[in-house]
Amino acid sequence: MNGFGSFFKPLTWFMALVLAALVAGCGGGDGHVGSAQTTVGGAVCEGAACVPLGSAGTLGTAAGYAILAKTGVSTTGTTAVTGNVGVSPAARGSLTGWGLISEPTDTSFTSARVLAPGKLYAADNVGGTTSSDLTTAVGSMETAYTDAAGKAPAGGGLITACPGAGNFGGLTIVAGVYTCAVTVLIPTSVTLNGSATDVWVLRTTQGLTQSAGTQVNLTGGALAKNVFWQVAGVVEIGTTATIQGVILAQTAINLRTGATINGRLLAQSAVVLEAATVTTPQ
Repeated sequence: MNGFGSFFKPLTWFMALVLAALVAGCGGGDGHVGSAQTTVGGAVCEGAACVPLGSAGTLGTAAGYAILAKTGVSTTGTTAVTGNVGVSPAARGSLTGWGLISEPTDTSFTSARVLAPGKLYAADNVGGTTSSDLTTAVGSMETAYTDAAGKAPAGGGLITACPGAGNFGGLTIVAGVYTCAVTVLIPTSVTLNGSATDVWVLRTTQGLTQSAGTQVNLTGGALAKNVFWQVAGVVEIGTTATIQGVILAQTAINLRTGATINGRLLAQSAVVLEAATVTTPQ
């Protein structure tokens, strides 16, 4: 018995040391990968469909729309949208600048600014199930916003700190769940680096401002459909700037002249486009 005990004690201590090393390796460090000045890393939330938007192409879900807003969607200039545009509970009068073309059943509209087969839908379309679909889709959008706001990193634990203290310019950000309590600024281009299954949830209790001519770049196979910007304040995308991902805004989203998004604009108030380009992510 004494021989067994003398053998077992060292083994127990050895296993404890191994376990401690593993825990330190998973949770230790400052959360940075590579150059501490330019690359920021965080824990990845679970699954490629981290924030639920519903099924793409289903008009009763947020994923059925390239643009979905509650109070209006307006455009000026040569805007081009690939995907559907929806507004609810606001009526068709809140779809301004589109040159709406009615169809006989009053189920939807077409526009030269929305590439076929994309259409525009308003809460007062009386044909088909448009009105009820939009109500459900807006609920889906609000659920996605709330889900993103409460998302924790995989395995629980603390939410990753705000990259660059809110100034994303020049950073390379790996997949993760990030929370900022300031207006997020993109004064120079930023890179999101990761694989096709990685997810970014970039959220702020304030606004998001991207400067003119800057880029949000995806590298390493990262996909726009897996990038979520959850923003409590106003979103301003500057002239000729390019952003990637799904914008979940509690207030307004403004794309200035020549701005481009590969993603979705989901606003709980209004969306304003100035000769902008919106493409639904694949």
